[in-house]
Amino acid sequence: MKKIQILLLSIWATAGFTSIAYAQEASTLDAKVNAVFASVTGPFVSLIFAPFPGTSFPWIVMWLVVAASIFTIYFGVVQFRFFGHAISLVKGDYSDPNDAGEVSHFQALATALSGTVGLGNIAGVAVAVGIGGPGATFWMILAGLMGMASKFTECTLGVKYRNEYEDGTVSGGPMYYISKGFKELGLPGGKALAVVFSVFCILGALGGGNMFQANQAHAQISGIFGDYPGWITGVIFAAVVFAVIVGGIKSIAQVTEKVVPFMGILYVGAALIILLVNYDKIGWAFGQIFSGAFTGLGVAGGFVGALIQGFKRAAFSNEAGVGSAAIAHSAVRTKEPITEGVVSLLEPFIDTVVICTMTALVITISGQLIADPVSGHFVLNEAGTAIKTIGDTSGVSLTSAAFGSTISWFPYVLAIAVVLFAFSTMISWSYYGLKSWTYLFGEGKAKELTFKIIFCIFVVIGAAANLGPVIDFSDAAIFAMAVVNIFCLYFLMKLVKKELNSYSSRLLSGEIKKFKG
Repeated sequence: MKKIQILLLSIWATAGFTSIAYAQEASTLDAKVNAVFASVTGPFVSLIFAPFPGTSFPWIVMWLVVAASIFTIYFGVVQFRFFGHAISLVKGDYSDPNDAGEVSHFQALATALSGTVGLGNIAGVAVAVGIGGPGATFWMILAGLMGMASKFTECTLGVKYRNEYEDGTVSGGPMYYISKGFKELGLPGGKALAVVFSVFCILGALGGGNMFQANQAHAQISGIFGDYPGWITGVIFAAVVFAVIVGGIKSIAQVTEKVVPFMGILYVGAALIILLVNYDKIGWAFGQIFSGAFTGLGVAGGFVGALIQGFKRAAFSNEAGVGSAAIAHSAVRTKEPITEGVVSLLEPFIDTVVICTMTALVITISGQLIADPVSGHFVLNEAGTAIKTIGDTSGVSLTSAAFGSTISWFPYVLAIAVVLFAFSTMISWSYYGLKSWTYLFGEGKAKELTFKIIFCIFVVIGAAANLGPVIDFSDAAIFAMAVVNIFCLYFLMKLVKKELNSYSSRLLSGEIKKFKG
């Protein structure tokens, strides 16, 4: 194992420093890397994101949605029954500071949220609404509500099967509950599945949770201040990220508990201003959402197109079922695994139901989507693949234009939001990758520092390069985590049901009381 670690370090370090050294010749280097990497990883990427025959609906999205539906039914709509209790737990009403763990319920929630609330809420929603129309929002909300049950399941297991060490630190996540849970149930293959999950998590952390974030942050900054070498952004980001992650989960949590509320208030606050200015259109916008959900209002793909885009955006945004959040939630101070499962169900609600819906409402109300004044149906672009927009914008540009139609200076606010979203996502995914790294190679300060340095090298690479297939592969790796995780959750969910029944009965009987300090 040590030889493998040294080999990986050599390969990654060489690749990292080579990419930085040749940043000025990025176009030539990128083209070569893209060509080689795409030929090797293309089949894997195509497999993960392959649509069902005759449709544009990726099977991986259905995999996530079906799991969320099953967990919702199996646990008796736990996301609604325990929503109020989740708020109480986050407030600290039941928190005993003497419990094992490293962070509070609120800090764990903020850390996990910082890994999911990001560019998908800004650009991804715009893509979904731009293709599926406002009706996609309805299906996005529905999938988000069901995804709360997936988060509950995986995060309960994350705490239940975490490792607690003498120095007070903990390690948890799917790799631990898969290996330990399968062993407890007498099932074979748990260790192998945990290793596969860890490998995918490391790849996803270095790519989608790191390089992509740095790349998009640089694109937004250079769009405001003018073009300049990406490695400059990369070095600055890497330095700040390293300063945070070198302190471990406690340091990460201390930053995310401040950054996440700030960036959430900043973004949602701007959205509320738009809605208040256009308050007379809010009822109409919700009408568009509900009618468009079932009729399509002439969008590409009609009703099915709206459904596909809504489900896809929810799945790609809140990562419910991927297993990543369970790693962050495992570090919480508690002796009751169910409590963190309950807290975690707030995550898809905030990420998808609140923030994504805000984006969709602003885009709908702004009038950026062009509709036929007679029929009320949307007008498609020349290719017939999306709704025609004012200025032919899409993605983050559509969101920027929608906000800018009321707030002229919003593009600057959006730049700040993108930078904060990218930064918070990177520090959270650094922790996810780190815990997968230590699961494979063992605990220890030197091993942890090794991964943190590798992670920061990839921050620079991501900002300096334009490695399309590398990003595609890392995104595929993140959703490959969901394939392994959900498969295992089906076997382990009965253990969660046992925990839930025990906790519920003790809560109702008054045995579990609010902690007075």
